[in-house]
Amino acid sequence: MSSKSAAVSPVRFEHLDSAFGIGTPAPRLSWQVGTDDPSWQQTAYEVELDSTTTVRVESAEQVLVPWPFDPLPSRTRASVRVRAASGDRWTEFSEPSTVETGLLEPGDWTARFISPASIGGIGGPAPVLTRSVVLGPGIASARLYITAHGVYTATLNGGRVGDDVLAPGWTSYDHRLRYQTYDVTELVHEGENTLEVLLGNGWYRGRLGFGGGEFANYGERLGLFAQLEVNYPDGSTEIVGTDEHWAAHESGILEDDLYDGQRTDLRPRRSSTADGVDVLDADVGRLTAPTGPPVRVTEVVPAERVFTSPAGRTLVDFGQNLVGWVRLRARDTKAGDEVVVRHAEVLEDGELGVRPLRTAKATDSYVLADAAEAVLEPSLTFHGFRYAEVTGVPGLRADDVEAVVVGTELRRTGWFSCSEPDLERFHENVVWSTRGNFLDVPTDCPQRDERLGWTGDIQVFSPTASFLFDSAGFLGSWLADLAADQHPDGAVPWVIPELRNLQELMSKESPAAAAWGDAAVIVPWVLYQRYGDADVLDRQFPSMCRWVDKMASLTTDGLWAGGFQFGDWLDPAAPPDNPFAAKADADIVATAHLARSAEVLAEAARVLGREAEADHYASLAARTREAFTREYVTGSGRVLSDSPTVYALALEWGLLPEGPQRERAARQLADLVRVNGFRISTGFVGTPLITDALTSAGRLGLAYNLLLERGCPSWLYPVTMGATTIWERWDSMLPDGSINPGQMTSFNHYALGAVADWMHRVVAGLAPAAPGYREITVRPRPDSTLTHASARHLTPYGEASVAWRRADGEFYLDVVVPVGTRATVHLPGEEPVVVRHGRHSWTVPDPGAVPEPMPQSVRDLMDTELWPQSVSVLIGCGLVEDAAEAARRAARYLDQPAGNLPRLVAHKKTRESVERAVQELGKLLS
Repeated sequence: MSSKSAAVSPVRFEHLDSAFGIGTPAPRLSWQVGTDDPSWQQTAYEVELDSTTTVRVESAEQVLVPWPFDPLPSRTRASVRVRAASGDRWTEFSEPSTVETGLLEPGDWTARFISPASIGGIGGPAPVLTRSVVLGPGIASARLYITAHGVYTATLNGGRVGDDVLAPGWTSYDHRLRYQTYDVTELVHEGENTLEVLLGNGWYRGRLGFGGGEFANYGERLGLFAQLEVNYPDGSTEIVGTDEHWAAHESGILEDDLYDGQRTDLRPRRSSTADGVDVLDADVGRLTAPTGPPVRVTEVVPAERVFTSPAGRTLVDFGQNLVGWVRLRARDTKAGDEVVVRHAEVLEDGELGVRPLRTAKATDSYVLADAAEAVLEPSLTFHGFRYAEVTGVPGLRADDVEAVVVGTELRRTGWFSCSEPDLERFHENVVWSTRGNFLDVPTDCPQRDERLGWTGDIQVFSPTASFLFDSAGFLGSWLADLAADQHPDGAVPWVIPELRNLQELMSKESPAAAAWGDAAVIVPWVLYQRYGDADVLDRQFPSMCRWVDKMASLTTDGLWAGGFQFGDWLDPAAPPDNPFAAKADADIVATAHLARSAEVLAEAARVLGREAEADHYASLAARTREAFTREYVTGSGRVLSDSPTVYALALEWGLLPEGPQRERAARQLADLVRVNGFRISTGFVGTPLITDALTSAGRLGLAYNLLLERGCPSWLYPVTMGATTIWERWDSMLPDGSINPGQMTSFNHYALGAVADWMHRVVAGLAPAAPGYREITVRPRPDSTLTHASARHLTPYGEASVAWRRADGEFYLDVVVPVGTRATVHLPGEEPVVVRHGRHSWTVPDPGAVPEPMPQSVRDLMDTELWPQSVSVLIGCGLVEDAAEAARRAARYLDQPAGNLPRLVAHKKTRESVERAVQELGKLLS
C-alpha cells in the first residue's frame, strides 16, 4: 500500500553533503520524511543499492542508521535510495543519492611523495610540479587523488581541478594527512595531458605559532602526493602517480605565508629554473579522507566605499569584518609597477589599526605586467580584515575592488531573530565570527600571528556552533587530531593541532589546563547531543578517559589545586597585560571542571553500554563535588573568591548539595550581577554559564538585563561601537575609539559569543531534549523588553522552529516539529503539552501584561524597568556619573527602601540635590 502523503528526502551519507571520495566502506545513512499526515510514524524502511539489492529493516530510526549491505571496496560508486513505511503504508523511493569511496587501504596507492630537488626552499618562490602523460581514446572516467605537504592548487590541461582553497587543510600532519578526490573526467582527453600542481607553504612550512611563530613546524620540504587514475570502457585503468619522472619549476609567486601574505610577479617569465624531483619516504598509512566540507570561497562582498585617510592613503571599507582576501582590478598597468594591499580589522585615528596584528604583515603585493586590465588576488594566504589600504592603483573605484570570503563551507542550520535590532546584530556577529574562524580548524582568531586551534574556545562555543552550522564532520575531524596529539599521560595540548613551541613558551609543565583540556570530553558530548551520533563518543572514548584520568591524577584530597591554569581567562577586571588575573580562583575553576567532565564521561559510558566505566567516573564526580563543597563552600552557600564565575559554575554543575546553599548562592550571584550594573564580570569560563545560572536560579529578568546592557563591558557594547564580529576582549576597542593596549586584541574571536546558545534555547525557546533533537523542548522565556523572538534549526530530522510574539495582552506561539520527533511545549501559565510533527499554534494571556508590583527595596528597584529611569534621576541631580557608579554605590544598601536610594548613594553632595532626587524618584515609584 503506497502512501502519497509522505515523501522521503534523498539519503545523506555520514555527515557529508557530498559523499564523493568518502573514507568509509560502510557509511551510515540518514533521511528526512515530509508529510502533513499527523498519524504518520515510521515503523520500517527499505534501502535499495544500485537498483538491484533491497534490504528491509523494521525500525523507526532514520538518522545515522547502519549501512545494510556488504562494505564497499575502494573506488566504488554506488547509488542508494530509501523508502519508509508507517504500518502498511509505504512512501515512494527517494531520489537516488550517489556515494563513491576513495582509496581506503594503503595498498591502493602506487604514488610516492615527491619534492623539488633544488628549488622551492624556505624563502624561495612557490614551486610548480608537473607531469605530462599521453592517454588513449575513449576515456570513461578519471579521478585525481591528491594531497601535499603544504597547500596546493592543481590544474589539468589548464583547467582548475576542484574549487577547494588551501587544500589539504591543517591536520596533525604526523598522524593524519587528508587527501582529496576529484572527478577530472571533463578535464582529460585523448593524447597529451599535462598536470601541474602549485605548492605553497600553508600550515605545514609557513610561519606558525605564538610569539612570532616558527617556520617549518612540520618539515622543511614541500611535497606532493598525487595519483591520477583514468578508466577506459574495456575495464582497464591507467594510473599516473607522483614519482621520479615528474619535473619542477618556479612560479611567479615569490613569497607566500599565511601570516604575512603573498607577493606575486605577474610579468612573463623569460626563463624558469627547471628542476627534477626527489622521492621522499613518507607513511601513506596516515592518509585519511575528509569527514567534512573543504575550505572554499563562500561569498564575495563588494566594497562599501573607497576613501582617503588623513595621511593621504587610499582605504577601502567592506562594511564587514571578514576572512579571506582582496580581489581588485587594475587598468592600463605597466610592467614593473607595483600594487600593495595591506589589511586591518579596524581603523585608529583614521588609519589602518595594525598593532593587533603583532608581527603578521598581512600584506599582498603584485609586480605588474603590461596589460589593459589585471585582476589581482592571492591564493596561498588569507587575512582577517574589514579595511584594506591599496597603493599603486590610481583612481581606485569601489566597483573595482571586492572582498573574497573564504572558510570551511559549512551548511547553515540555525537562525535567530527578535524585536531588538542590536541583539540581532550581535547574533549576526556570532555567525560571522564562526564563519571566519572555522577555516579548516576551529581557530581563536584569523588575523594576527596566531590563528591556532585553541581548545578552550571551542569547548565553550561548540553548542552554539552546532546550532548555527552543520559542524559534525568538521569538529569530528578536529577531535581526531586532538586524540592523535594527546600526550601519553593524557594531557591535552592547549591548541589542536599541537604546536610544541607554544607550550614551551608559556609553561614548562604538562599542558593540562582546566576548561581547555576539557574539550576532549565536552565537544564529543555536544556532538552526540546535537547530532545523535554515538559513534563519535565511541571513537573519542579512550581520549576522554585519558583526559579525566589525567585531571584526577593531579588532585590532592579530591581537589585540583596548584600548577599552571588559564582560569577564567580575560575577566574584564584583569589588566590588559595580564589576562590571567581573574577574580575567580583558578583552583575552584579547575576542580569544578573535573567534577563536570567526570560526570559527562560517566553519561557517555552509559550511552556506550560501558557500565563499569560509568560507575567509576560517576563515583569520581561525586567525590570531587564533595571535595569542592568541603574546601570552597561555606555552610550558608558562599563560594570562595565570591565572583560571578564561581557561583555560575557551582549552580549550573550541581556542586552545591543543599537547597539552602543553592538559594544563598543564587542570591549572591544575582546581587553581584546587580551591583556590577548588569555589566559583564566573567571571562571565558563564566560567560557561557552565567545567563543559564541566573535562569535556573529563577532570576530570568537579571539574565535579560545582563544580555541587553550596552555599557562597557557587555555583549552589546561592541555593537554600539560598530562591531560586525565578536571581539576577543570585552573592550577590544575602548569607548574613545582607541584600540585596547593589550598585546592580545582581536576583533574576531567567537568565544564570548557562546551566549547565543542561551538565546536559542531560552529567549526563543528551542532546545534539544534527546540526542539529535529526537525530542525537543519548546520553552520560550519571554521578557517584557522583547515583543517577539524566533529560532529555526535544521535538525537531523528536518526543520524545527519556534516563534513567539506579544501583542494586545496575548502571547502567540507558533511551533514546527519535524517528522520523527516530538516536542514538549511549555506555555506561560499552562501545563506542558506534548505534540508530534506538524505546525502548531497557541494563544495564551501574555505574562508580561501583568503590571509589576512597585519595588519596595533597592534590590527590587534594580530588577525592574524603572532602574534605568532611576539612574537617570541620580545622574541628572549630580549624585553619580553613570549607571555603573550608581550600582556600585547601591551595593551595601540592597535591602533598604527604594525611595531612599538618593540619600544612600549620595557622597558629599548638597542636601538640595539629594532631596530633589528623592522627590523625582518618588514620582517614578508612585
